[in-house]
This record gives sequence, C-alpha cells and structure tokens, in this order.
Amino acid sequence: MLMSFWHFLCAPMKCVASWIEPEPSESDSEDYTWTQTHSFFVLMGGFMLYVDGKPYLTLRPDYILKLIRNKCIDVPTLTAKQIHDRSKGNAISKALVMLQVAWFVLQLITRAIYHLETTQLEVGTLAFAVLSFLTYAMWWDKPLDVRCSHPVYWKSTESMPEDHIDVSDTDEFAPLPIARSIFELMGFPRIPTSQKLQVPTFDGSITLKDSDKKVLRLAAMLMATIFGGVHCMAWFFAFPTHQEQMLWRISAVATTCTPCLCWSLYSDSEVTHSVLQRFPNPLKYVVWGVYFLIYFACFALYVPARAVLLVLMFTTLHNLPPDAFKAVSWTSMVPHL
Repeated sequence: MLMSFWHFLCAPMKCVASWIEPEPSESDSEDYTWTQTHSFFVLMGGFMLYVDGKPYLTLRPDYILKLIRNKCIDVPTLTAKQIHDRSKGNAISKALVMLQVAWFVLQLITRAIYHLETTQLEVGTLAFAVLSFLTYAMWWDKPLDVRCSHPVYWKSTESMPEDHIDVSDTDEFAPLPIARSIFELMGFPRIPTSQKLQVPTFDGSITLKDSDKKVLRLAAMLMATIFGGVHCMAWFFAFPTHQEQMLWRISAVATTCTPCLCWSLYSDSEVTHSVLQRFPNPLKYVVWGVYFLIYFACFALYVPARAVLLVLMFTTLHNLPPDAFKAVSWTSMVPHL
C-alpha cells in the first residue's frame, strides 16, 4: 500500500523528468551529426590526439578540421548523447538553478509591489542574476565538468602531427599567466599554450569573420550595459549618508555608459583610420594618441566604479531602514485566507 502511494506521488516528477530528458532511442544513439554540444566539447579540450597509443596533444577546432582534411585522423564518432552522459549536469539541475534565480527575482518584484525597502546588496545580486539567465541560455547545451577526453588516433604513417599543425610547447607569457589569459580573451592570435595536453583559459585561436566579431562585441556591450543599468535601480534607495548615495549614482552611471562609449570608439576606429590617412604624420600620431588615451581612460574608469559598487553593497548594510527587515506575506495573496 505504501509503495503504491509512493509511486503515485513520484509519477508527476517522472513525467517532468522524461519530458526534460527524454529516453534515448536507437536512432538517436547512432546520430553522429555535429551539434552545438560537440562545439562546446572541443573548446573544452574534449578530443585528445593519440600517437602510438599515447596522449600527444589536445585538439583545437582548427586542428581537427585541418587533420581531417589531410586524412591524418578519422572524423570523431561521438554522439551528443554520449557527451551529455559524461557531463556532471543535466537539464533538471540547470532548471533548478534557474528556478532559484527566478524565485529571487519574484521576491524583489513582490517587495516593490508592497513598497518594501530593497537593499543595495539585493540589487547587485539581481544584476548577477540577469547575467545568470543569459549565461544559462547560451550554455544550455554545454557539458559540465567533463574529466575524460575522447581519444582520436593518428593514422598517417607518412608524417607526424608537427608536419601539419603547430605543436610547439613554448610560452612567451609564462612569467605572466594572467597577461596571457587577458590577451587570449581579447582575441589576439598566436598565443601559445604552455602545456600541450591542456587548452588555454580563453581560446583566441579561432578565426572569426569581421561580421561575427562585430556581433560579439555588440552583444558584450549590451550585456555590460544591462549589468550596469540594473544598479541604477537603486538611484532613489535609502543610503546611510549622502556621500554614499552620490558614489553609488556616479559608479552606476559609469558602469552603464562606459561600455557604450568604448564600443562606439572601437566601432569608429576604421572610419577614423581612413580619415586620418589624409593628415600629415605628426598630426595623425597626436590624434591616435588622444583616441587611445580616451579609450583606456574609459577602461580605467570602469574598474574603480565596479569596485565602489561592490564595497557599497556591504557597507550600506550597517544602517538599513526598518522596512528592509520586513518579509513579504505570501498568504495574503491567497484568497479566502
């Protein structure tokens, strides 16, 4: 009797789980079509090249394409289901995290409806929650914490990998690993990795079209602007002192407008370059110097502004208004209670 009742209670959860993670069919298990999951997997360093039965090099996307075209390796036979099977997360775990973030956002909306005070720390958390939604939307098909790579065996008997791809183990940025990661994030090419069996922290080896680069820069600008704009919601919040309120407002405006200004300067660089070709060299160098000075001044303004916002989120907690300690009465929303 108890087991029947337990199965009855678990039936709705099984239906939801089967809808989120459907049962793999025989046709799905044999589908070797390259998907977005495969792209994430190769960027994570999921394909390892084996030479003479030993791991030799972690294959990057351009390496795989070049070696397949040269018939040095076979096309990796790995399905998306097999990749997800190695992942430490699934749709249910991701949905639970999204549900927690949505519950936090719902609480803030309800507090605003009931005219209850919201702290600056909650506003900062809301900004990160917005980024979490965007991150999970973009990384929904990304495997999580895959520890074992998929072997890809070298089959050519007439050549070695170094005859087709760069397998050098030099690292010009070894004394400054942080600088190497920053340059890789900015997309500078020919940034070697210090270890052949690992992938760079930020892979800048992928060649993108100019149109794709513009789309990525525009998306980054929009995300940074939205992130800073959320902090502007605390414009009229209660602060312990007037100085802290002014610091918050200035920092919020700086984090909101600086990404737009940097993106505008970078987008107009091509136009500026074509116009300056008509000017003499001394004047050209002066204009470019002022141009880059403004660009890096915006970057230097953004970092302290973010630091000020982070500090104020916690320093304002020592003197909160009384309404900030009140909780929302959810039972008042239920009729006839």
